[in-house]
Amino acid sequence: MRNLFFLFSLTSFACHCSATEILISAADSVSHTGNYVRAESNWSNLGVLHGERGSINWKFSIETAGVYHVQALYASGERRPVTLTLKNEKSGTTQSTGNLLGEPTGGFHAPNLKWDTLGIFVLAANEYTMTIDTRNYLPHLRGFRITTDGELPKGDIWQERIKQEQWEIERPQMAATREELRTLLPEASEILFIKRAPFQSSHYYTDFIDGCVYFGSELCLLSLEDGSVKSIVPELAEGIIGRCNLSFDGTKVIFDYKRRIGEGFRIWEVNIDGTGLRQLTFPPEDEAARIAKYRQNWHAMYHHHTDDLHPVYLPDGGFCFVSTRCEFGVLCDGPDILTVSVLYRADKDGNNMEKLSNSSLSESAPSITNDGRILYTRWEYIDNGSVTNKGLWSMRPDGTGSADVYGRNMAFPSVYSVGRAVPGSNSLFVCIGAPHMPLGVGTIMLIDSSKDKRTSEPVTYITPEVDGRHQWGWDNIPGGATKPFRPEGLIQTTYGYDGRGNTSRGPLFMDPLPLNAHQVLASYNRESEWNTVDAYGLYLIDDNGGRKPLHREEGTSCWNPLPVQPREIPRSAHGGINPLLAQRGLAQLTVTDVHIGLDGVAPGTVKYIRINEQVPRPWEARRFWGGDEHDQQHSVITDRTHLGLKVQIGVVPVEADGSANFLVPADKNIFFQALDENYMEVQRGRTFVNYRPGEFRSCAGCHENTETVQTLRMPVALRREPSLPGPQPGEVSGHRALHYPTDVQPFLDKYCISCHGAENPRGGLNLTGELTERFSRSYEELMKRDIFPMIRENHPKAGNNHYLPPYTLGSHASQLFQRMTDSASPCFVQPTREEMIRFTTWIDSNGQYYGTYFGKKNLRYKDEPDFRIVPEL
Repeated sequence: MRNLFFLFSLTSFACHCSATEILISAADSVSHTGNYVRAESNWSNLGVLHGERGSINWKFSIETAGVYHVQALYASGERRPVTLTLKNEKSGTTQSTGNLLGEPTGGFHAPNLKWDTLGIFVLAANEYTMTIDTRNYLPHLRGFRITTDGELPKGDIWQERIKQEQWEIERPQMAATREELRTLLPEASEILFIKRAPFQSSHYYTDFIDGCVYFGSELCLLSLEDGSVKSIVPELAEGIIGRCNLSFDGTKVIFDYKRRIGEGFRIWEVNIDGTGLRQLTFPPEDEAARIAKYRQNWHAMYHHHTDDLHPVYLPDGGFCFVSTRCEFGVLCDGPDILTVSVLYRADKDGNNMEKLSNSSLSESAPSITNDGRILYTRWEYIDNGSVTNKGLWSMRPDGTGSADVYGRNMAFPSVYSVGRAVPGSNSLFVCIGAPHMPLGVGTIMLIDSSKDKRTSEPVTYITPEVDGRHQWGWDNIPGGATKPFRPEGLIQTTYGYDGRGNTSRGPLFMDPLPLNAHQVLASYNRESEWNTVDAYGLYLIDDNGGRKPLHREEGTSCWNPLPVQPREIPRSAHGGINPLLAQRGLAQLTVTDVHIGLDGVAPGTVKYIRINEQVPRPWEARRFWGGDEHDQQHSVITDRTHLGLKVQIGVVPVEADGSANFLVPADKNIFFQALDENYMEVQRGRTFVNYRPGEFRSCAGCHENTETVQTLRMPVALRREPSLPGPQPGEVSGHRALHYPTDVQPFLDKYCISCHGAENPRGGLNLTGELTERFSRSYEELMKRDIFPMIRENHPKAGNNHYLPPYTLGSHASQLFQRMTDSASPCFVQPTREEMIRFTTWIDSNGQYYGTYFGKKNLRYKDEPDFRIVPEL
């Protein structure tokens, strides 16, 4: 707002660091005109003029006359020249120079700060007033250096001073915040929190892999009465405590703990008074052999032990956590350093451990909702951008009823993590919106899951000054964060594709604990680099801009604040289990009408449902040889399409009314394709469901919106026994690997290479089975010509996860299929129905080449016995 002026000043401060150097902070201005803010928190605590035209003054003194260089540290995203005037207060003489600080530095925040020389002046021993005038907008200022040494400094030399000043400002405010919390939380007299340095993680999910650099942590209680802090488990201070949670009665704490490098995190429990410390989970008996087998010097910090992480108490008396005991590798990790954690549960003593999910990518940070469900973050991609889908999901404590809560159809933020339910609500959740890399800190979002989850409408920002619209880093948005990006918007603008934010420093937030829909307790980094050891303190945050300090620790950071008070135990929700199906390792699914949600598809079109599985990549498939990695795949599966192995389970019939009733294997990552009478894809499901043994699930149709209303009529399919997945015509078994060399190359050999052989191939298209370095000639030729619509999970990594209408993907949209079936085309062929089904099934798979993670695949190993093995199930 122009021409509205706020006048204020601080006591002048000039740091006489030596006889030849004077440092003046921009915050030390003694007077000014215009709306000048000496340390604007939304702009990295830089000096900012809001509006045009202004004059700012600073005082300094010269002890020894001489020639002096005046230098400034500033940030500017555009050209904003200023004028400098030095006035000798004794003689009244002035020296001026203009057109200074006019070069853009790349942005307006601390990461964009740059030193520049304003001029060289002959100064007498006296008091001076330094004035910066601007006729337009002002560059953002950190401070000035007046020195006889003309060399420009490196870096921000005011950081330590700013930090100390902030401490002095916040100390008296902490008592007021404690008093406010005593009113908001009348049953709580203490706040539980973790004291440790930030993880130095390369990705949001790799705290336990490469984040454990600074050891030493404490589980602490902060008194709301006097601000005193006591450690609950000082005997564990040598290690790292990751995350903690309180029992429902507020008397016990469950937490994960890593003692040293070379050992995994394990789950521990202690009474709130520090008594009764006990370890609940222990390494598997073969842990040493596992480390010896899989370590192989892949990574100095992570030794491929197992880790148990992020525990939370369950309403039924047990506890839930995530663990790497599944022994899966991250699909987009060629070096195979990164490993997957999935949800587990155990009894209260750690016995009867049970895996609740089978995800191919990491799950993290479970919490308990007000209706007794497990809320957690799930990363997934089945024909989606590989860094996009880290949304909030929920399941019952027995693993049944898994469903997405929010984030699956949003491109950015790519991570929705550490989610917690707002007290008293089953539809409001608070979480962190973060980038894929590095540490999973970011902005605090309030999500209303009762609104349309395919849109950005469910999201409002509690901390709109920071935005997560990139794969790496953050954006500072003083005007307010954007709504989450839908992938369609990214496709139109390309903004944020695999990009970097404008900052790597605060404001950044973590571990939000909602007190209501407007206020949260959280960890907060005001302006330091994301991984600064002592950057994060505990604050009371509200959606009106309040950032009230609660507690900070010198030399370290504070995390995971939890009021110590009893909570109502939610009803323990469990799904209905058919014990006979459970014994067979099966679950049952019914569909009311598969055509619901298939816009533009006439009733009766869909005749079959193809059931597929995305197979996690096991540690057992780790290769200890080179050459098989490709496009971030550790063991190559495709040429730049999907990264995870797909296996066909079989097909089941759809009745005339569109209903289906069938069985699926439990504890698998199951996804579906709706097929027409020719077994060709009409629509593809691009997310998976884990069905637990004996679970019964029903849905309305072939849609991606779980709020679709089901009809009340009795589906025809429910009048019979459920179908078992079976073969398509020409298949011996429906459960089979999708393997190009055996599925597709025989078809090409029979119908295509007469024209598209090795010598003078028509159109330059060679469809022979000649082996190439990682694939075959025909496969590489087809894939590079884009002869059918493909989802390339790494190209781009961001996006690719928006809803696609029927017939967008697969064989119906394939140019190749159209040419092969057009009698006027030179490519027209007349294969058998069985042959064509096998060929179109490959197209509908998104172009998979290998049907297994195992074996050697690079042509250099052609004489090895396990070279390009034909997979068997």
